[in-house]
Amino acid sequence: MPGPLPDPSPDRPAKQDATEMKPIAKLLPPLALVGALALVPVTAASIAAPDTTNYQELEKFMSVYERVKANYVEPVDDKTLIKGAIDGMLSALDPHSSYVEGADFDQLKTTTDGNYGGLGLTVSLEDGIVKVIAPTEDTPAWRAGIKSGDYITHINGEFLNGVTLDQAVEKMKGAPGTSVKLTIVRPGKNKPFDVAITRERIELRPVKWEIKEGVGYINIDTFTGNVGEQVKSALLSIDKATGGKPLGYVVDLRSNPGGLLDQAVDVADDFLESGEIVSQRGRSKDDIERYYARPGDMAHGLPVIVLTDPGTASASEIVAGALQDHHRALIMGETSFGKGSVQTVVQTGPEAALRLTTARYYTPSGRSVQAGGIEPDIEVPQLTDPDYKDRRFIREADLRRHLLAQAQVKDKLLESDDRPDPRFTAKADDLKKQGIKDFQLYYALNTIKRLGTPDKANIAAGGGASKKSR
Repeated sequence: MPGPLPDPSPDRPAKQDATEMKPIAKLLPPLALVGALALVPVTAASIAAPDTTNYQELEKFMSVYERVKANYVEPVDDKTLIKGAIDGMLSALDPHSSYVEGADFDQLKTTTDGNYGGLGLTVSLEDGIVKVIAPTEDTPAWRAGIKSGDYITHINGEFLNGVTLDQAVEKMKGAPGTSVKLTIVRPGKNKPFDVAITRERIELRPVKWEIKEGVGYINIDTFTGNVGEQVKSALLSIDKATGGKPLGYVVDLRSNPGGLLDQAVDVADDFLESGEIVSQRGRSKDDIERYYARPGDMAHGLPVIVLTDPGTASASEIVAGALQDHHRALIMGETSFGKGSVQTVVQTGPEAALRLTTARYYTPSGRSVQAGGIEPDIEVPQLTDPDYKDRRFIREADLRRHLLAQAQVKDKLLESDDRPDPRFTAKADDLKKQGIKDFQLYYALNTIKRLGTPDKANIAAGGGASKKSR
C-alpha cells in the first residue's frame, strides 16, 4: 500500500485509526468542488469490528450478490458489484460520506492540491440534478455569471440525469484553455440558457486585502494551508497602510466553501483575546476536542463585521460562529450554508479512499450549525443582484439524508414580522447608478464608519503584535 498523502495539518495529528486504513486527508467539504475542494481536518474515528449478530444481514447481501452475478441480463464483474454496494451503503448515511477509487481517487488527490484545470464551482447533486452552491471568486465560473442556486442540466449538450456527482464534476474539469458549455436553469428565469466557459488552471489566492474608505477589507475565498499566516500578514499590512489607525475591519466570507480546520482556528484567533473557538464531538461522549484562542487581538479591539451568505460553509462557519458567540464581530448578510459535520478520509487501497462523517462541530456557546447555519446579527439582502428575490439558495437542510439539526431557540421579540425593512427597499438599477456594485459590502463599510473612530486604534494594547504560529 502506498504511503499517505501529506497531512494538511501536521501540527494537529489525527488519532491512530483502529484499522489498517491510512489517513490521506481530513476533509470537511460542504459538497464536491470544481476547481477547489474545501478541506478541514478532523480526528479519525475508530471503525468497530462487525458484530457477529449481523451475519444474517451479510447472508442476505451475499444472496442478492450471487443472484445478480448469475442472472443479470448482461455479465457484470465483481468490482462493479462491490463498488455499487459500497456506494449504496454510504449514500444511505448522509450527503458527505462517499467512497472513491480509480479516476475519482486521482481527482481527490488533485483537488487536495487545489490546483488543476477547472471552472471554480461548488456543486451538489440531489435527485440527479446538479445544483450550484457557489462560484469561487475570480474563477471562470464566477466571471461567466454563474450564481448560487443555479441548476446545471446539460454539459456540452449531454443531459446529466442519472450521472453521479463525481461524473458531473469530471465532465466540467479539463485542460486549461479548453471550452465547456453549461446549460443553466435559474429560478426566476422563464427558460434555460447556455453559458460557454473556458477552463483555467485554478490557482487559489485565498486571501486578498485592501483599504476601502479607511476600513480594512479582508476577503477570504477558502481555507487552504497558509490562510492563517496570510490573514496575519493582511492585518499587519492594513495596520501599516493606515498608520495604525484603520476604522475597523470587514472580513468577507461570502461564497467561501470551507477549508482546513487549523486555518479556521488561526483566523478566528487573530481577532480573539481568549476563549474557546470551536469543539468537535464524535460518536462517543469522550470523543471531544476543543480549540482555544491565545492572548493577543491583532485587530486591536476595533469593530469587525463578517459578511456571510448561503455559500459560507463549514470552516467559514467556524470563524463566523466563534466571533459571533464572543460578541467580537457583527455577522452581516444572509444565513450561511449550515455544514456542521466533519469527515475523515482514509486510504483503503493503492487508488481508493473512504470519506466518512465522524463528528459534528460546535460553536463556543455549544451551538451546532448543522442544517441551521449561522444567522446574521443584521440581515442584509444583496440588493445589487436584481434576481436576489427569486433565487432559491441551496443549503445543507435541502440535501437528502442530511444529519438532523439541533433545535434552534429564537427570541420571539427579534423574529421578523415579514414587513419590508425600509433600509432595504432600493432597486438594483438605482444603486448601480450611484456606483454601488456590492450592496452588502457597501452597507458593512458604512456601518464600520459609524462604529469606528481612528482614536480607538490608539487604545489597543499590544499595538500590532502578532501571535506565535502553532
